[in-house]
Amino acid sequence: MNKVSLKSALMFIIPSLIGIFLFMTPIPIETEDGTSVQLPVMFASDFLIDLVTMEALTVIVMILLVVTAIVSIIATNVKKQTQKESFWISVFATTPVWIVVRVVGAILGVLVFMNVGPEFIVSEDTGQVLLMDLLPFLFSIFLFAGLLLPLLLNFGLMEFVGSLLKNVMRPLFRLPGRASIDSMASWVGDGTVGIMLSSNQYETGKYTAREAAIVASTFSVVSITFSISILGRLEISHLFWQFFLTLFVAGFIAAVITPRIPPLSRKKNTYIDGSEGEVEPKEKDVLRKGFVQASLRAEESFKQGKNIQTGLKTVFDLWFGVLPVVMAIGTIAAGVANFTPMFEWLAVPFVPILEWMNVPEAAAASQTLLIGFADMLLPAILAESFGITSELTLFIIATLSVSQLIYMSETGGVLVASKIPITFLDAVIIFLIRTIITLPIIVLMGHLLL
Repeated sequence: MNKVSLKSALMFIIPSLIGIFLFMTPIPIETEDGTSVQLPVMFASDFLIDLVTMEALTVIVMILLVVTAIVSIIATNVKKQTQKESFWISVFATTPVWIVVRVVGAILGVLVFMNVGPEFIVSEDTGQVLLMDLLPFLFSIFLFAGLLLPLLLNFGLMEFVGSLLKNVMRPLFRLPGRASIDSMASWVGDGTVGIMLSSNQYETGKYTAREAAIVASTFSVVSITFSISILGRLEISHLFWQFFLTLFVAGFIAAVITPRIPPLSRKKNTYIDGSEGEVEPKEKDVLRKGFVQASLRAEESFKQGKNIQTGLKTVFDLWFGVLPVVMAIGTIAAGVANFTPMFEWLAVPFVPILEWMNVPEAAAASQTLLIGFADMLLPAILAESFGITSELTLFIIATLSVSQLIYMSETGGVLVASKIPITFLDAVIIFLIRTIITLPIIVLMGHLLL
């Protein structure tokens, strides 16, 4: 079928444009500190936080952690004994390992909320920053992003962009063309949104295990807003365009290399149902074919009428499945980073490497290179506390902390908690590989641009 009706075309175009605007269009926002750039979906999240207050959301999140742990135990036992499958069982039932993680997340949440326990857990730099800052933000962004994701997923945009880039994505990144929209949402939008997209596509049989692992761990860059906050904290906001050019070059090269080496290259090229992945043949007239496919997909989506239900399912999966994992893993990782010398020891080999690359203040900078695995803001915080003054060094620290992608307090925790087959060990290895690949590129670009 090569022709589509005007109605079908509009069913594709209008929701897709709304989705692009909400998730991938930075808009200027007037604040007390001046004009900043923000995505509409992030603006909605911030509006909710301001309306409800961070304190109230903290209470809600703490209760949610406890409810998740209790109901997960009950739902898993019910599923095991009766083999029943319902909406709520699909949300809460999980494996014994993840039940333990959810219980740990609930316990840590209660301890931090009551301010009871060792500093390793309840200090301002560990549990408090997770429970009282990050989790309320994630709760809010998950609500809006989850409900609105169908605009990107269900109305043909994936099919249209996928068709256009079908002949490019596979040879470059070992990905299907539809992965391009995930990549765009992550790069321009927010890393957690990109992971949510990838996980949804894997669970619905659109990606193989390998494809989902590649796109989620390779393109889930933090949002423009988050990046700007790092540059502002290090007082190098005037290097915005140098920063993003460098981030693009380093990220592109890493995206070409990492899918071709372990652990990503060893992921099974099979769909969630066990069937083998298919390689898309090269096609001609991709614009017309993509438009037809997109319009038909949008028409089908309207007929099924399950977009609100799909969005709610995504929200609940994220609230009850991801938030406890972020709390558990993020608190422990932040505790190790702040209360042990582990990252200092790991940084020792990087000192001579940075000196050889002519990076000023190499000894101090080396301690920021790996600590980003715990939280992406930690390198900037350490650089500030160390009193690093070299603009080049601050530029390298800021760009590397974003290009590493995997940090356990947010994207790493979300990734490991998702149904995408990425383990904690995989996350560690991918983080190290990206550091090794992108560091010399960032240093070279820094020397050239600054």
